Amino acid sequence: MIFSSYGFLFIFLPLVICAYFIANSLNRKNLAKWILVFGSFFFYWYGAGVFVIGFAASVLWNYAIGVKLGHIHEAGMAGRGRLLLAIGIGGNVAFLGYFKYTDFLIQNINFVANAGIPLQHIILPIGISFFTFQLIAYLVDSFRGQTRNYRFLDYLLFIAFFPQLIVGPIVHHAEMVPQFEAPATQRIDWNNIAIGLFYLSLGLAKKVILADPMTRWAQAGFDNVATMTFFTAWLNSFLYTVSYYFDLSGYADMAIGLGWLFNIRIPENFNSPYKALNFADYWRRWHITLSRFLSDYIFRNVYRSGAGSRRFYSAVFVTFLISGLWHGAGWNFVLWGILNGLFVMASHFGERRKWKLPIVLAWAGTFLGVLLLRVLFVSTDLSDAATVYSIMASPGSDDFLEQGYAFLRGNYIHGFFGLVAFAICVFAPTSRQLRERFTTTPLWGLGIGMLLLLSMLGMNQPAPFLYYQF
Repeated sequence: MIFSSYGFLFIFLPLVICAYFIANSLNRKNLAKWILVFGSFFFYWYGAGVFVIGFAASVLWNYAIGVKLGHIHEAGMAGRGRLLLAIGIGGNVAFLGYFKYTDFLIQNINFVANAGIPLQHIILPIGISFFTFQLIAYLVDSFRGQTRNYRFLDYLLFIAFFPQLIVGPIVHHAEMVPQFEAPATQRIDWNNIAIGLFYLSLGLAKKVILADPMTRWAQAGFDNVATMTFFTAWLNSFLYTVSYYFDLSGYADMAIGLGWLFNIRIPENFNSPYKALNFADYWRRWHITLSRFLSDYIFRNVYRSGAGSRRFYSAVFVTFLISGLWHGAGWNFVLWGILNGLFVMASHFGERRKWKLPIVLAWAGTFLGVLLLRVLFVSTDLSDAATVYSIMASPGSDDFLEQGYAFLRGNYIHGFFGLVAFAICVFAPTSRQLRERFTTTPLWGLGIGMLLLLSMLGMNQPAPFLYYQF
């Protein structure tokens, strides 16, 4: 079940909302929370099937360790706490590693040792990378004594709340649990309902109207990289770069909107990343909650304030290397993480020395870098990425102009669509800025209705979100 499907929008969501607020109206607050928990587990089961058992086991195991870590913190036994924390984090990493990296490890063993070990073809459970990060953050904060007041029900709701369960935003317990306890959360707020529908309509439009067509066109090219030409390689890379933004930010907007329907504020996840002037700026704007997690739980454990520039740049590099590994099991993702780390390091180096390029040049260079790195991200492997890069660097022979003309005749619709979508990325206000302007007036209502209608007309064959594969 995905957000951009009729079953979710017209059956699952209305039933859960009605049941939740009816239980709260009867002053059955715990029942209302259990409705959200069971609804969230049903939502996960519908998409992941039998793996819901593994998800539930992981959630319970981490809760037990978290509780024990809290008791150890209160007893002042830091040594035992560190050992248990290491076991907890190691278990989560092993759990994720089995599903996500087993075949990658086997491929490399076979390559190095010619071992001939058969691949396991393990199916990656939906959302495992995202909820594993949240569980690790919970364990670390339990070790620090920051979760000792949480009940089991609160913990379950924080981890499993369906709007952000699969693709984020990656939420923190400290910003979620108090909201579920607040009295204002437990009654219908029609203004919040309106804002939720606004976000939901915006996210659906980003996903169904903008992202899905561009993804289909770009993927058709990347499925047959050897047949690409200079022009189609650049066009498909450009379309994928733009579609990834609308796909992931569309999901985030829908998740945020669903949160508003339940009076829950889920953090914003994007801030016009394609307006960035360098890579450090880009990563402050792109997938903000992921960057926040990596900063809080990886970067700050490698670097301490005042430790010096060498340690700072090492921490940046390690953080992005882990980010690359987290995103996918392949050397193309490892290289993607390394290059992002190097570009961010270069950005910080320039910022510290107050080096400034002309704004247009800085912006164009940053976006070009993002586009070229997106090739690594969407290619099947390093070999395919190298093929695409080679084609992009080879304008062709003497019939270059003729090829360009033929390309325009055959792809002008795709190109025009991509340029319009890109202009929206660069010139349109962010979702948050639009929300701040939002009012419950007929004109805004008409706009929401039109976006919902246009989106629903394109939902006959709902496409999964791109980040489901991670």
